[in-house]
Amino acid sequence: MAAAVSPAAPVSGMGALNSALSAGRTASGASLALRIVAECPVSKARACDLTLPHCEVSTPVFMPVGTQGTMKGITVDQLEALGCQICLGNTYHLGMRPGPELIKKANGLHGFMNWKRNLLTDSGGFQMVSLVELSEVTEEGVRFRSPYDGKEILLTPEESIGIQNTLGSDIMMQLDDVVSSTVTGPRVEEAMYRSIRWLDRCIKANRNPDQQNLFAIIQGGLNADLRKKCLEEMTKREVPGFAIGGLSGGEEKDDFWKMVTLSTDHLPREKPRYLMGVGYATDLVVCVALGCDMFDCVFPTRTARFGSALVPWGSLQLKNKQFAKDLGPIDPDCQCATCKRHSRAFLHALFKTDTAAMHHITVHNIAYQLSLMRSVRQSIIEQRYPQFVRSFMSRMYPSKDRYPSWAVEALASVNITLD
Repeated sequence: MAAAVSPAAPVSGMGALNSALSAGRTASGASLALRIVAECPVSKARACDLTLPHCEVSTPVFMPVGTQGTMKGITVDQLEALGCQICLGNTYHLGMRPGPELIKKANGLHGFMNWKRNLLTDSGGFQMVSLVELSEVTEEGVRFRSPYDGKEILLTPEESIGIQNTLGSDIMMQLDDVVSSTVTGPRVEEAMYRSIRWLDRCIKANRNPDQQNLFAIIQGGLNADLRKKCLEEMTKREVPGFAIGGLSGGEEKDDFWKMVTLSTDHLPREKPRYLMGVGYATDLVVCVALGCDMFDCVFPTRTARFGSALVPWGSLQLKNKQFAKDLGPIDPDCQCATCKRHSRAFLHALFKTDTAAMHHITVHNIAYQLSLMRSVRQSIIEQRYPQFVRSFMSRMYPSKDRYPSWAVEALASVNITLD
């Protein structure tokens, strides 16, 4: 049953669509509200204000991933200065180390990491894929062998929600039965139906529905019929938001985008849509056009640790010799602290001797991702998103014959042509 909404305001000229549409407080009383600020008249892209307990989040939004209560290579103060409104924590790893008891004493994960803005915690379910050799799935839950001490642990939907309640995150994810996106056959259907049953257990287990918003995760692999069935069942549940799961795991991009757009076609307009595990710039821009609001990925921080700096035309491998005498910034148009203070040559030299190089590049990469999403949002508000997409793609791929065919097809499906 969908939450009651007020009617949307009409579009006037090229200005923002001042929609009053809001999910408000759901029947469960969760403190989340979504207001649609503007919608692209051509594609499914939209700009929203998402109200959460700690602050408002402007969408579309990229959420940096802090696995164990911190972003690798960047401080909380720096993350805040970059304008980050929401970041992630990992329930499985935080549950292992340092453990929920210590975090509870610190007044939750916000207090433990001294972060005053919003937090989203995953359920621990992804470790079914990433630690598949150490896990076994049954109807009861997921049995893991700890990679830290070899001890056996059972993670049930109730236990996952219990840990997340202790962490105090603003958005919690249900425990879902996760299989690799390259898996086919009966296991995909089994996981989809089990995820629905586990959602019901997660809803029932949530001790703090007034402050912590539980999102359902749509599963079904690359099977359109299973995805539709999962969407049909999960959207019957009164949850504050929905995530599109089980993708971005090695499947063909043609399959990826079709499952994304199928999902957004069937998700409620008045609730946030979170595409899990997506962080490449092209993927972000395309999937906003397909109707997604929220994204996360370890990509910008992980690639920084290998010396790769993200730029509007791709990436710079700063360890390469070509940058040894280059006194220009990573990106002359970037306003981050790294680009204002340090040259490519400095970062190249530093990378050989000091881990501070990884830190500087991490700051830049997160700044790039957040700036990209702010530009995306502004173009939607100003009713020029198709033009933004064409400009972005032509800079990222200077030769039109280099455009990824999947991106061309996906954008064409929502009326954005690149020729």
